[in-house]
Amino acid sequence: MEHDEGLDHLEWNGKARNETPTQQLDRNWTALLQELRVVQTGVQLLTGFLLTVPFQQRFDDLSSVGRVVYLVTVTASIVATILLIAPVGMHRLLFRKRAIGVLVRVGNRLALLGLLMLAVALVGVVALTFEIVVGIFAAEVAAAAVTVLLFGLWFVLPRAYLRTSDQ
Repeated sequence: MEHDEGLDHLEWNGKARNETPTQQLDRNWTALLQELRVVQTGVQLLTGFLLTVPFQQRFDDLSSVGRVVYLVTVTASIVATILLIAPVGMHRLLFRKRAIGVLVRVGNRLALLGLLMLAVALVGVVALTFEIVVGIFAAEVAAAAVTVLLFGLWFVLPRAYLRTSDQ
């Protein structure tokens, strides 16, 4: 837990949920694992799909910029896969070492970075698809639209909720 919010959060959980700090960490770890299960399947399928793209006939139709976008996209997807699976690997290595606090804290950060890399991959996939089907201008517009949508739903919306819930 972050130092600035940790004590207030622990106190609230103790009162509202009647949880000990260890119970809270266990619940947080379970929630994180559930979230990772949801996103891991999608990112792994996306990565597998992207790895087949260069072997398709239409790949030669990509512009040089499109090829760079492809390489950035496949790299982001692979990095997202690694980041989103890393907490599970950490858990195996730290199993029974009483490191649940580290697992929750580091796992959360890895998940956030994994989501960021997934967002990059999603924007790239949209750009690649639109370039092949419609053209470069459409690819730029679609990538910008997906970027705005991702930023709005994954960053702005939660921040807006926090602002309204604090009042």
